[in-house]
Amino acid sequence: MAYEGILLGMGNPLLDISAVVDEEFLKKYDIKLNNAILAEEKHVSMYDELATKYNVEYIAGGATQNSIRVAQLGIPSINMWMLQIPGATSYIGCIGKDKFGEEMKKKAKDSGVNGHYYEDETAPTGTCAVCVVGGERSLVANLSAANCYKSEHLKKPENWAFVEKANYIYIAGFFLTVSPESIQLVAEHAAAKNKVFMMNLSAAFICEFFRDAQEKALWYVDYLFGNETEAKTFAKVRGWETENVEEIALRISALPKASGTHKRITVITQGCDPVIVADDGKVKMFPVIVLPKEKLVDTNGAGDAFVGGFLSQLVQERSIEDCVRAGCYAANVIIQRSGCTYPEKPDFE
Repeated sequence: MAYEGILLGMGNPLLDISAVVDEEFLKKYDIKLNNAILAEEKHVSMYDELATKYNVEYIAGGATQNSIRVAQLGIPSINMWMLQIPGATSYIGCIGKDKFGEEMKKKAKDSGVNGHYYEDETAPTGTCAVCVVGGERSLVANLSAANCYKSEHLKKPENWAFVEKANYIYIAGFFLTVSPESIQLVAEHAAAKNKVFMMNLSAAFICEFFRDAQEKALWYVDYLFGNETEAKTFAKVRGWETENVEEIALRISALPKASGTHKRITVITQGCDPVIVADDGKVKMFPVIVLPKEKLVDTNGAGDAFVGGFLSQLVQERSIEDCVRAGCYAANVIIQRSGCTYPEKPDFE
C-alpha cells in the first residue's frame, strides 16, 4: 500500500502553553478542569501570567494536529509514533507570520507531518493555555490566526492536491467554529470518492452552540469520536432524554448519512472506563490500560493521542480491535508525559 499522504488532518494549529498551576489560578480565571473553552476578555492576562509565574512548556498543538502527529508516528512500521513514514500524513490550518508560526512549521516537519499552513499577516499564531492540576487539565484556546483560515486557501490546486491524495480525512469539531465551508468541501469530496471522513465532537460547547454546522458535517461522517461528557451533551441538545453513553453511541451511529459505502462507527472514550464502539447496531466495550495514579502526569492530549493511535492502524486497514488497542496505547503513553509529547519510538506491537 502507498502511504504517502494517506491521512489528511485539517484544523486549528495552536501553540500550547502548558504549565502546572494551582486551584487559585483556576478560580481567578473561572476555568474548570477537564474542560475546553475559547478565551474571553477575562482570560487575556492569563497567558502572560502563565509564562511569567509558572514553569511553562511550549508544544505545537491544536486537537487535530496532535492526532496527526501521533498517527504519523505509527503508520507502516508500527514501530514509530505511530506511522513512521515521513509524509504519510498531511495537515492544513492557519498560523501567523511570526516566530511561533515558524516554530509550528518546524515542529510539524520534525514530526514527519507534511504541514501546509495558510500564513495570515494580520493575526498572531494561535495559542492554547493548558492548565494542569493534579494531572488533570483545562484548555483555554485563543485562536487568533487559527480563526482566520479561508476556504480559498484549500481550493488552491497545490493544497487541494493533498485532499485528492488522502484516503482518510480527520477534522476535530473545533474547526466548525472557523471554516464550516472548508469542512463541507472536504466532506463532499470524501463522500463522492468513497473516502473515509472522520470528525470529533471535541467539546461540549461545540455540541451546544454549533449544532447546525455540526449536523451538516455529521451527514458525511464515517467515524465519529468523542468522550462521554461530549456524547451526553450531544444527546441532551437533541432532547434524547438519556445519559446512557452506550445508547447514545448507538443512536449517533444510526443517524442518516450521505454515503452508504461505509457504515458510521461511533467511538466514545470514558477516561479510565472502557471505550465504547457502536457499529452496525451493536455496541462493543474495550478495556483501557489502567495507569496507577502516581504515574499520571498530565491528561492533556489524551483524547487526541487516542484518535492518533486509532488512525495509525485504521489507515493500515487493521481491525477495530487493533485500532482501539493502538489508541489506548498512545493515550496511555501521553498521560505519563507533560503535554501531547511522546518518546522517540513507541513499543506498540
